[in-house]
Amino acid sequence: MCAASGDRTPPIRLSLRSRLIPLNLTLNLNLLLRTQGTGALMGKITIKQGDITKEAVDVIINAANTRLAGGGGVDGAIHRAAGPSVMEECRVIGRCPTGQAVMTGAGRLTAKKIIHTPGPVWKGGERGEADLLRDCYVNSFALAHKAGLKTIAFPAISTGVYGYPVKEAAIIAIDEGIRHLPWFEEIVYVCFSERDLEVYKKTYEGCRS
Repeated sequence: MCAASGDRTPPIRLSLRSRLIPLNLTLNLNLLLRTQGTGALMGKITIKQGDITKEAVDVIINAANTRLAGGGGVDGAIHRAAGPSVMEECRVIGRCPTGQAVMTGAGRLTAKKIIHTPGPVWKGGERGEADLLRDCYVNSFALAHKAGLKTIAFPAISTGVYGYPVKEAAIIAIDEGIRHLPWFEEIVYVCFSERDLEVYKKTYEGCRS
């Protein structure tokens, strides 16, 4: 099942069908969400394995650190691919608290913008990690929507060196994607490994039930 929505007020209230309609169930999982009763297409969720720096979307999400200083994993890969102009913007911004989000240009990337959001470090799940991770998605979606960006790609925030369990992280990611889909033409979840991809696909199937 998706993360329970009763604990926190969602950023927007939707009236949506309880299931998505799969276009295919190959390695790249493309899905459409339709509004209840109207059948109107609202947007597409794509779950895939790949390199987020190569995504041809309006904005990619960087799993940053609070110092916006670059680092390993997705953060380092994005900065290396984007080039020094993005780091220069990050230095001007300075810091970003865990769960919040800031936007910069995208340098040499195909994307128009990068949203940097520091995820929580996993400490057993008893120190507000789930709320902070959900904030990463909510604030990233809100910032992208405010900027008029229609296609957005996420990595699996906090699941690398920060140690957040992939299954629990995927539940939050997919849940917030469904909530925010009416704002976007496409939401892409880019998984690093085949194992993560399978977890995301199974999580999506759970959200349909």
